[in-house]
Amino acid sequence: MSEAVAATNAPSGVEADPYVMALKQFDHAAGLLGLSPGMQGLLRSCKRELCVHFPVRMDDGSLRTFTGYRIQHNVTRGPGKGGLRYHPQVSLNEVRALAMWMTWKCAVVDIPFGGAKGGVICNPKQMSQSELEGVTRRYTTEISPLLGPDSDIPAPDVYTDEQVMAWMMDTYSMHVGYTVSTVVTGKPLSIGGSEGRLEATGRGCVEVIRQATKQMGLPMDGARVVVQGFGNAGSVAAKYLAQAGAKVIAVSDSRGAIRNDKGLDVPKLIAHKEHQGTVVAFPDSNELSPAKLLELECDILVPAALEGQIVAENAPRIKAKIIAEAANGPTTPEADAILYQNGIMVLPDILANAGGVVCSYFEWVQCLQKFSWSEDQVCHTLCGFMSQAFRAVYDKAQERKVDLRTAALMLAIAKVAEATAVRGIYP
Repeated sequence: MSEAVAATNAPSGVEADPYVMALKQFDHAAGLLGLSPGMQGLLRSCKRELCVHFPVRMDDGSLRTFTGYRIQHNVTRGPGKGGLRYHPQVSLNEVRALAMWMTWKCAVVDIPFGGAKGGVICNPKQMSQSELEGVTRRYTTEISPLLGPDSDIPAPDVYTDEQVMAWMMDTYSMHVGYTVSTVVTGKPLSIGGSEGRLEATGRGCVEVIRQATKQMGLPMDGARVVVQGFGNAGSVAAKYLAQAGAKVIAVSDSRGAIRNDKGLDVPKLIAHKEHQGTVVAFPDSNELSPAKLLELECDILVPAALEGQIVAENAPRIKAKIIAEAANGPTTPEADAILYQNGIMVLPDILANAGGVVCSYFEWVQCLQKFSWSEDQVCHTLCGFMSQAFRAVYDKAQERKVDLRTAALMLAIAKVAEATAVRGIYP
């Protein structure tokens, strides 16, 4: 399963509520755009929210009821697009926020999707493969009225992977009576997945970092990197940053954090994580507090865990020059203001981690065309999308004298507002 969870001392309460965060971010950017109250009210609201409670027969014969969500925030520019996460802390507000961020993410990189998200409250680490399959197939059945290659297209997220997507695709296909490979992305290659998909989020994040370092005049060679959340996105970002000459000095995962100021051997660390299930106890490293990891002196900080990790309380102690948000919503609006005042460049989530959804778009297109691309073609096109999006966001930030998150949101919201106005209001 994909792991994007890091051991942290994450805050609780209103400041870290992801939906409150998402709405604050939206209201600030929408206000700068001068949207009408009617348009602002429409774009800050989710179009559809489905909550389902469903039974699954567990391996011991017991019956357990699970709760799941699928939310479409906005589908004006195309089908809803967004991942499915399995986690004990999944909540309605979390899924709402993630769906909204997906709308802006798809718009900022200019792909023809809207925003959606799904989640099931469960702990995959305590479930067998057959139990996960049962949860996936029943959840897919429950939300099937929303799904479809032209209406809502799930993808992997926290603790879900290509196998979960295969089960979703098969379940949907069984319902309609024929194979529908375009109903999900992030599938195995054998049933229509795309080359380069597994590494797309991390690869795209590194491309945005590369563009940012050029603007700052910061050499990648020797740059000190800290990665919070050594899962799919975090480990891939670490790998490509190390290949570019950067020095990864600290990482964390759900069980703890480690550091080596001389630099960690990333390929060996990835192998250690695959074998041991954690970065903890990696040779030639020292353990440290996961909360302190964010505050280490470094050039590039990559939060690749969950929401609400950088907040008003710890933001003044952040010493990075660049923060590249490989996770969704790791920085609260209160922390954003502090970081901007302190001259730290924050590469916002809707830009920095958009490589995954861009590659999902490529997979969807390949399935529609029944024509596969090579990994080189995928990677080259992905980097083109990411560098072009960075340039547009950076230029907007310079023009309006705002931080990069506000600039990215202004670009994205303006695109969705324009599409809404052009389509008109039905009836």
